[in-house]
Amino acid sequence: MKVSVKVPATSANMGPGFDCLGLALPIYNTITIEETVLPGTGIEINLMSEEDAIDEMSFDNIPRDENNIVYKAVEMLYNSIGQEPSELKINIQAQIPITRGLGSSAAVVVGGLLAANKLLGSPADETALLSIATEVEGHPDNVAPAILGGFVMASQEDDGSVIYRKLNWPEEWDITVCIPDFELSTNIARSVLPEQVPMQDAIFNAKHLSMLVHAIDTKDEKLMRAALQDKLHQPYREKLVPGMKEIMEAFRHEDGVLGCVLSGAGPSMLVISYKYDLDKIKSTVRDIWEGQSIKADIKTMKIEPRGAEILE
Repeated sequence: MKVSVKVPATSANMGPGFDCLGLALPIYNTITIEETVLPGTGIEINLMSEEDAIDEMSFDNIPRDENNIVYKAVEMLYNSIGQEPSELKINIQAQIPITRGLGSSAAVVVGGLLAANKLLGSPADETALLSIATEVEGHPDNVAPAILGGFVMASQEDDGSVIYRKLNWPEEWDITVCIPDFELSTNIARSVLPEQVPMQDAIFNAKHLSMLVHAIDTKDEKLMRAALQDKLHQPYREKLVPGMKEIMEAFRHEDGVLGCVLSGAGPSMLVISYKYDLDKIKSTVRDIWEGQSIKADIKTMKIEPRGAEILE
């Protein structure tokens, strides 16, 4: 028996929502898990790419054994019901660019968990799957929208449980995803963050996070323009993303552009707009990056509402 799961890309943080907000995007990885019938075959992990935008060299450092993050997630699910994984063949068909801040690792973790859960007869519910995925990833901002779709706020509590709610993203708001041709690992992006931040910066983010959630819930464009500001992670990561400051500044006073944020740990960026010239957004970002010898894949898309899907 084998099961395939299609999982969307995700963009975490949305400015002030560091490690607690995320949304799903219509770029997908498909994870297939098959229980092999021959004993002693062990674990087989295959990585494949269909998209020209993905550099297959990115796959070189991904483990193909029990150290693979997908296998670790699957093993945790099996262990949670008192079992050990049998011989498994895991195929990962990747469209989500790796190390670009678009939730590629969350997508494969979620896909592996949902596929394994189906193979086991679905012993884990949505909450349990989200808790395991969060334990593997370290925080729920990507895995929650990967499972649920849409725009999600989530918090991992001290006891390991995850509290999460899905909000309706305004259909009128466009998302332009700007993916540069260079990588930025999450570990490096986190290494530049301070262990402590000034109290006034924490208060600043708390205020803007509350404004952001309310703006999305009420479709308030004016409030959204004020809300998409951050002092906890973007100012520190700016030096790792050439052109980031210039791109944000280019749209700061443009009517119709609600805001520009780093996608997850970066280096991809999102430009959120309402009734604005989308071609102008693309040309502005492309010109800034080309001035720094950076090529980019830039596309406008709607939010992915459904999340991970088991394929028949």
